[in-house]
This record gives sequence, structure tokens and C-alpha cells, in this order.
Amino acid sequence: MGHIDLAQVDWARAQFALTAMYHWIFVPLTLGLSILVAFFETIYYKTGKEEWKKITRFWMTLFAINFAIGVATGIIMEFEFGTNWSNYSWMVGDIFGAPLAAEGLFAFFLETTFFAVMFFGWDRVSKKFHLLSTWLVAIGTNLSALWILVANAWMQHPVGMFFNPDTARFEMKSFWEILGSPVAVSHFVHTTSSGFLLAALFVVSISSWFLLKKRHQEMAKKSIAVAAVFGVIAASFVGLTGDESAYTAAQVQPMKLAAMEGLYQGGYNADMVAIGIPNPAKKPGDMQNEFKAVVKVPAVLSILANRKIGSFVPGIDDLVFGNRKQGIISAAEKIEAGKRAIASLAIYKTARKKGQDGVAAGALKDFRENQHYLGYGYFAKAEDLVPNVPLVFYSFHIMVALGTLFPVIFIGFLLFLYKKNLAQQKWFLRFGCWSLFLGYLAQQSGWIVAEVGRQPWAIQDLLPVFVARSNLTTGTVQTTFFMFALVFVVLLIAEVSIMLKQIKIGLEGE
Repeated sequence: MGHIDLAQVDWARAQFALTAMYHWIFVPLTLGLSILVAFFETIYYKTGKEEWKKITRFWMTLFAINFAIGVATGIIMEFEFGTNWSNYSWMVGDIFGAPLAAEGLFAFFLETTFFAVMFFGWDRVSKKFHLLSTWLVAIGTNLSALWILVANAWMQHPVGMFFNPDTARFEMKSFWEILGSPVAVSHFVHTTSSGFLLAALFVVSISSWFLLKKRHQEMAKKSIAVAAVFGVIAASFVGLTGDESAYTAAQVQPMKLAAMEGLYQGGYNADMVAIGIPNPAKKPGDMQNEFKAVVKVPAVLSILANRKIGSFVPGIDDLVFGNRKQGIISAAEKIEAGKRAIASLAIYKTARKKGQDGVAAGALKDFRENQHYLGYGYFAKAEDLVPNVPLVFYSFHIMVALGTLFPVIFIGFLLFLYKKNLAQQKWFLRFGCWSLFLGYLAQQSGWIVAEVGRQPWAIQDLLPVFVARSNLTTGTVQTTFFMFALVFVVLLIAEVSIMLKQIKIGLEGE
């Protein structure tokens, strides 16, 4: 690892994290708001009441603003795969490119084709065709998320592929296995349902502002009624799909689950942490306490992780140092197997060039026996395989805590609407305005859990992040980091300014 500029790797990681987290400001809102707009227009179509048309057009305008900025940031993210992560793009392009191509061919085509009809076609097409266009945009938007999340899920749990030793590339074996991966399924349903929840908070937040300002009060109450019901349903799905995502992580990414819970010493009847302060000085294998303070729920983690009472849940120490009793081999053994795989691959390629078929066959056989640990061979220390535990732990527990709070918020709005005194609840409306920022905090926390919890892997167990990099200088990456940061700040200011201006304008004709 002496020839690897780790500073350059860290700056490349920081740049991609900046881009991904900024992009994630727009994506979940686009997913959910597209569906909510379609619901609003469906109500207009069924009732024929002009007020619902005005409500639909208002939220549709905000959706369009968010959609446009989101597309721009997504393009930047794909650009970075080629600039900062060229080794990754080369090694997995055959697999990673397929869902991205599907996203462009099907989902994005569906979005862009009917977006113009949805936004500009109110008086140019029939009500039925316009409603169909709105729903197709919503479906296309969420299908875009499907293909992106399939690509990401493959990085978390690589299936449906094989490693070609002649080209040193991962190549696709089964597209349907990649599409149907349990990680892909759980990520898609959890991400989309959390996007629906964020959109409900968005509508509730802005509608609360209208009620506080005593503007468009009937519109605000109707919007809240639809969004709050939508939010309660979405919050329920978020809870269920979040549980499934954690279960999937326990099965295929046990290190991520251990980091989420700050679990070093695994065991039977493992406790779930309700509230805790991890010890930042804690290292694998030492005798320090895992937490400075902690409140646990007895035996629950075993049930959530394995769907079995009293089952064994491995901790970080088990995964680093091994646990023969549980059939867990140590990271040191995996590193050794990985080094054998790398060495065998080098011998195979040399023998092939020299025409030494017998040597090549033996080397290939040895490589196949160890290829599952290929990525481990690039590490020098087992401890390097542990992600940032405090960051993953706090992000996970913030996400869970907020996910528990959101349905309470929506039910509160529905209760005040039922009692017909929502407009008088100034304190609750102010909280409703700020609840949107809690939604964004939960979204970003979830993204940190998914991506930081996977570290140090670009592809789980097969390709470390520092191997996936491009051969650039640290200065080059630093320069582009600050360039993109500046662009993002400008875009964010533009987004917020345009949004606020449109919100202040309010409904058409009023």
C-alpha cells in the first residue's frame, strides 16, 4: 500500500460523499412529491372541483423546481465515476452500467416524455390523458430510483456475476439475480417509502406556514389532510422496510449491523441499544467498554437480526478475530486467502502470455479457491476492515428515533383537523414548519448508514475503495472538490430562492 496516496483517496471519497448527499436533498422529495401530486390530481379528476386543480398545480410547480435541480446533480455524480473512480468503472462497468442504462432507456425516458405534458398540457390535452401523464411521471421517477438502487445494492451484495481472470473485470452472469437481490429489494422499498414520508413532511411544512400567515387556509388544510394520511401510511412502510433492511444487512453485511449497534462482543440473546454514547477510543480486541453510557433492550437484537429468539449475533471482535464455534473465520485468514488469490491471478496471467498452459491451469484453480476473498488481499491489517463505528451508530439511531417521531406528527395534524382547531395551534404549526428539516436529517442519516457502514469496500469483500480510485494527484481532486462545492452552494441558493418565491406567490389567481 506504500504506492497508494491515501490523501487522494480520502479527498475523492469526500467529493463523492458531498455530491451524493447534496443529490440526496432532491431525490427523495422528487420520489414522494411526484406521487402526492398524482393523488392531488386524481382528487381533482374525480371531483371536478377547481380548488383541487389549483392545489395540484401549486405542488406540481414545486415538484418541477426540485426535479430540475435533482437531474443536474445526478449528472455530476455519474461524471465522477469516470474521473475519480476509473478503476471501479473499468472493473465493474459490465454490471454497473446495465441498471444505469435501463434507468436511461426506460425510467428517464418515461419521465421526460410525459413531464412536458404534465406541466404544460393542462389546456392542451384531455383531463384523463393529463392525469395519466402525471401518474406516468410519478411511476417513471420511482423507476429511476429502482435502477440506481439496484446498482448500489450490487455494490453492497455482489450477486449474479463472475470474475473474468483474463480481463480482470467483474462480468454479468444473471441480470435477474442482480435485479432480485434481497438487498436491492429492501433498499428500493425502504428508499421510496422514506421519500414518500419526506414529501408528506414537505407538504405539511409549507401548508403549516400558510396557516400561520392566514393565507390559502382551505387549500392548506386540504393539502395537510391528504399529506398526513399519506405520511402515516408511508411511515408504517418505512418502519417495516427498515426492519427488513437491517435483517438483510445482518445476513450479508454483518460488520455493518455490528457498527449500527456498536456491538463488539457478539453473543446469544443479543441486546438492542435504545440509547447510547459509544466510546470513541474503543478498538477491536481491547478491554475498553463499548459505551460511555447505554440503555439496552434485552435479547431484541437477536430477534431482529436473525428472526430467531436467542440466536447468535456476531460482533466486531468476532468478525475481526474469528469465532470458530460459530463458523466465522478471522479477517487475518481472509487477508491471507486474498493475497493468495492476487498472487495466483498474477501467475495465471503471466503463464497465459508465455503459453505455459499447465502452470496457468494450476494458478487458475488456486485463484478460484480463494477468489471470494480477493479484496481482502489488499489490506495489511485486520482492523482496517472496521468502519467508523460512532458515525454509523449515531446515524442509525438518529434515523430510527426520527422515524418513530414522524407518524406521531402526522397523527397530531389529523387529530387537530378532526377537531377543526388546527389553525389555532400556533405552537404545533411552527413545529410542523420545522419538521421538514427533521425529515432531511433522517434521510441523510440513512444514507450515511448505508454507505459508511459498507466501508472500506467499494464492492463488498471484492474491491476496496482505495483500489477503485483513479490515478490522480491529491491536488487535482482537491481542486475539483472545491469547484463542485461552489457549484452546489450556488445551486442550493437558487433552489431555495426559487422555491421560497413560488411559495410566497401561492395559488394561481389569488
